[in-house]
Amino acid sequence: MAHWTRRIPFQVDVAGVIQIMGKSLYSRGDAPIRELIQNAHDAIIRRRQRDLDYKGRIDIRLDESAGTLSVTDDGIGLSAEEAERYLGTLGIGVTGLLKGHHPSSSDVDHGEAGEGLIGQFGIGLFSAFLLADKIVVVSRRADLDAGVRWAAGEGSDIELSEAERSEPGTTVTLQLKPLFRNWASQTALVEEAVREYADFLPVPVFVNDGPTRVNVINVAWFDPTPDREAIELELQGYFHETPLDVIPIRGEDEIGAIGALYVTPQRVPGFAGDPVVTTTIRRMVISRQTRDLLPAWAHFLRGVLEVPRCEPTASREDLVRNFAFESVRRHLEDRLYEHFERLAQRDPAAMQSILAWHRYTWAGAAIHDRRLRALLRSCYRFQTSQGPLSFEELIPKCAADPLFETEAEVVVWYNMDRRQERWMTSLFAGSDAPCVHTIRSFEESLLGAMLADLTDTGKRVALRTASPGSHGFAELILGIRDMEDASAEWQEFLGQSDAKVMVATFRADQPVMAFLNEKHDLQATFEDLRKTGVVPAGFQRLIDSHFDESETGRHEILLNREHKLVGRALSQRTGTPLASVLRLLVINALNNAGAAVKREVHREMMDDLDWIAEALWGRN
Repeated sequence: MAHWTRRIPFQVDVAGVIQIMGKSLYSRGDAPIRELIQNAHDAIIRRRQRDLDYKGRIDIRLDESAGTLSVTDDGIGLSAEEAERYLGTLGIGVTGLLKGHHPSSSDVDHGEAGEGLIGQFGIGLFSAFLLADKIVVVSRRADLDAGVRWAAGEGSDIELSEAERSEPGTTVTLQLKPLFRNWASQTALVEEAVREYADFLPVPVFVNDGPTRVNVINVAWFDPTPDREAIELELQGYFHETPLDVIPIRGEDEIGAIGALYVTPQRVPGFAGDPVVTTTIRRMVISRQTRDLLPAWAHFLRGVLEVPRCEPTASREDLVRNFAFESVRRHLEDRLYEHFERLAQRDPAAMQSILAWHRYTWAGAAIHDRRLRALLRSCYRFQTSQGPLSFEELIPKCAADPLFETEAEVVVWYNMDRRQERWMTSLFAGSDAPCVHTIRSFEESLLGAMLADLTDTGKRVALRTASPGSHGFAELILGIRDMEDASAEWQEFLGQSDAKVMVATFRADQPVMAFLNEKHDLQATFEDLRKTGVVPAGFQRLIDSHFDESETGRHEILLNREHKLVGRALSQRTGTPLASVLRLLVINALNNAGAAVKREVHREMMDDLDWIAEALWGRN
């Protein structure tokens, strides 16, 4: 069988490509306004490079009766040859050629610099087909007398002809589709699009020959030597909220970005979500929701950044995640670390205010970020039995007693159950060591991570729950002696309490002490829900995974053998009325501590009360 080879050119359905460009590449209906402003800006910048006295402006005009929207600039303009070559060829734009971003760039006279230009891909004009049935371009190059008219519909044919134009520059007119005729009548809609994308553009934009420009142009955070107070006031006006702290970003050569960030007063729930920032290239807004550029821990930051080294996506609605993007992200993170580290040293009160406002975000992020933990050691304040303490204030108070401790130099006691906060504070009142109330589980993790960092300095540390089951707690904190597990008979008799029962010698006025384990109650609650079938299977898997990875433990009950009632009850069998009184004391202690007591326990309590009443009445 004969083999054959043939070379064929790519076949392109031009009308289909134009439809894709106009309808599918861009996610927003106002994208054509952005692209046309961008093209006009580049034409003006190119003319400025030749004429230092020239300023330039962009005019957008609406004609409701004709159903048209036009964008006019007095920039460098196009010759007939340029219009034919660039306007009708997808993927080739004069700006991209000047910047050297196309294989054909070697054929272009690079007497003009590409610096300061925004365009790149040679596809922006075709975005107009999102709104228009037809596009007409009338242009005259600044150094020529004759103008050119370029017209195209959604088909594949382009009409090119000579045109009269008295001044250099370009006008792009969109013959709007019936569905989008509102763009020719609603001035506010167009002005909103200008402010959305071109607010910082260094070229004034006017709508319907209005007396004042629509875009702001000058903002303090882009000034070479910005005034901090001016930045704060402009951020407040632009974002409609008062910054808690302002972070000017300077050093374009070093960081690859200029602008300003600020700490938002809007609290972020928990520490979920992504930090976002407004980004611009050549002052044209690329996105107001750029993610990944700020570090993951900076959920509380907002602001505007000019990132000239980064590249926009083809739709210009986001930034390409490439080496340049990663470099800017890395340098920004270092700058933010340095800012907050200096703030903690020079103005601790200001840093405390920021931490108080975004406490959970900082704590949650620092669990997995060592440099953040180093920052928080001096300024993040844990709630303790001795009041709020930073990690650096806490550690000197937690020196271990060498008579009881042979393996640790530092012992930190903590309580993670809000129901026991006041109770634990009273228990630690007579101790030099504080109890840290890590009421939220991420604070327990943060405290543990900070202690782990401390071990790297050679310190031998221990983190222990404030519970009789923890080594040293009963003896050192409670002053308890001779603690042991209750007998099997009493464990079984008090079994409905779901608590581990122990017997010890302590203050005679305390018959029973109850210590709760938050995870135990949580697991019991989820178990009850699972039995009713109301927990979705996916959520149940998450619950199971959580409890598989952590020790839930049990509540703990301490019976004081020195108390007369307890001592007498323990010396008898469990079926006596006195044993029922002791069981009521145990359940009462758990209730007072806030434990979730089972329904069966309440029935047991009623039986105990009936038995006690029968005994008091002298009946069998």
